Amino acid sequence: MKQLLMLLLGLLLSVPAWAHGGEDHGDGAQAATPAGATSFSVAALSEQFEVLLRYEPLQGGQPADLRLFLSDYATNAPIKGAKLTLTNPEDAALKWVVTEQEPGVYLVEGQFPANKAYSFALNVVAGEKADLLLLDGIKVGAKLPVAATPAPAAPALFSSWKAILALLGAFALGVALTALLLRRRRQSPVPVSTPTPVVYENQA
Repeated sequence: MKQLLMLLLGLLLSVPAWAHGGEDHGDGAQAATPAGATSFSVAALSEQFEVLLRYEPLQGGQPADLRLFLSDYATNAPIKGAKLTLTNPEDAALKWVVTEQEPGVYLVEGQFPANKAYSFALNVVAGEKADLLLLDGIKVGAKLPVAATPAPAAPALFSSWKAILALLGAFALGVALTALLLRRRRQSPVPVSTPTPVVYENQA
């Protein structure tokens, strides 16, 4: 009887574990994804310079402000005092003003006329070094990607057919165990106590 009770208890306790079948609880869980980037970036490098252009969403026909980061390719040290000239292969008439804000960081100001892809031909002169780099893929009019909203998770207990079968099996086992207990109680004979005769001796 104790074995049947332990079997029933073990089956009931195992239902939540079956209900989570298919989930991955390994150590390789990835951290939560950020809400989204706040700016676009384009990079280029040569044997002498490394350039990173960063900008927030741009609109054609409106003033554009971009940040340009210039560093030495070999040492990765920021380059200050460089002379930068920017032109656009798509429209040679566009004009850009470059102002150094801090060592290696330059502000680029101008305006793109339309919402389409542009590129910068960047001429860099820093001391005795000079080079020409192409910054391609500047998307005017593009919007930043928005992080997808995760779908709500299904209830854990009834998320799989295995959990439902386990519940039905536990219920059937409980009914069978109850019927067995009742049957054994009915078949057990009730002991009847026999009174012990009392003998009185005649002492006369």
